[in-house]
Amino acid sequence: MVAHKYEKFLRTTPIPPHSAPVTARPHKPIGKAHRPPGDPSSPPKPYPRFVPPPPTNLNNLSLPLDVILPDEAAAAEKSGVLVFHSVGDTGGIHGDDVEKAIAGEMDNQISAATAASPAPVFYYNLGDVVYFNGESNLYDSQFYEPYQNYHATIFAIAGNHDGDTSTRPGDPVDTEPSLFGFMRNFCDTASHHDSPYRSTMTQPYVYWVLEAPFVTIVGLYSNVDGTLDARGTSEQQQWFQNQVAAAAKDNALLVAVHHPPYSLDTTHGGYPDIEIAIDRVIQATGRVPTAVLSGHVHSYQRFERTLGDKKVPYIVAGAGGYANTEKLLHKIETSANGKPLPDSFQTTHQDLKLMSHNDKAPGFLRLIIDGNKKNLTIEYFVVPFFPGTPTGTSTDSVTVPW
Repeated sequence: MVAHKYEKFLRTTPIPPHSAPVTARPHKPIGKAHRPPGDPSSPPKPYPRFVPPPPTNLNNLSLPLDVILPDEAAAAEKSGVLVFHSVGDTGGIHGDDVEKAIAGEMDNQISAATAASPAPVFYYNLGDVVYFNGESNLYDSQFYEPYQNYHATIFAIAGNHDGDTSTRPGDPVDTEPSLFGFMRNFCDTASHHDSPYRSTMTQPYVYWVLEAPFVTIVGLYSNVDGTLDARGTSEQQQWFQNQVAAAAKDNALLVAVHHPPYSLDTTHGGYPDIEIAIDRVIQATGRVPTAVLSGHVHSYQRFERTLGDKKVPYIVAGAGGYANTEKLLHKIETSANGKPLPDSFQTTHQDLKLMSHNDKAPGFLRLIIDGNKKNLTIEYFVVPFFPGTPTGTSTDSVTVPW
């Protein structure tokens, strides 16, 4: 077994093989200056901050789409195609203009649907719904009002800002426990109206499985610092493995997690604990995800990872509204001559290439699950900052079989 480059920082459970030998290095602060150019993983934090989520018995953490959207599930089964939206880092603490613009473009795709191009039937938020600490009193301004004209159901996984309980200088004292606002608005036992625009959701928990026609989506909670479980525990990791093992073999399999396993941005970088969590499940189950979706980094990146005979997209889509100016978007590292990295850029991981990226404009994903052709298409649409620039334009697309 090839040693993983961060093996000395990890728990004692076995590390899955990586495709190329790499060498561990001492921990240094995260940032471009402290990792080699082209390295999509940042050094792990030796003691990541972990805020315990509310307790759960791990039972009944699946939500079949036909339970909450029976008509949409039936229509997808009939047509053989399921379409949905996804993006993360939407909380409009700096203003909701970009968030509203993205919501408007997503809703335009619903309105423009035809028999040949079915409407997206839900939106899957990749976390950081409300900044900075997921306070329940900010859901109106950062979530319900910006999406008041979006005519589809919204699901979500939680991001670090949804679960954080720390305060910043000048912030009011945080009076709510971790995930209080997220649990109330997405995981309530019964739907209710905190807002006139849409009712709260009844997802099973902060991590959960959405079972939909032609696809199983395993949504993880990567906590505050990008890890599934506290040191010495493995509750979510074991649950993750069990869900992948039980997922329908003839469906696409998507993994959604807020912190990206890979990123070439100059602010965060990728999160080794998430990379390893996914690899352990692949090794234990023999099941390779059709795609991995993440947010956290406020830009767009599409990596392609070669796993055996499969080409797996690892998508970072975190330009969903928090970054309401180009300056707030997280920039992708540049090549030695200062130019943008080319498409199909080979990272330091021999099995991983950066196929496409955009750090100039916000945007969102549209995913098309074609049950007839047994393939998944992921498209990225931009909503530029500058007036007069074409908006809602697809700038990247990939199709993979499952």
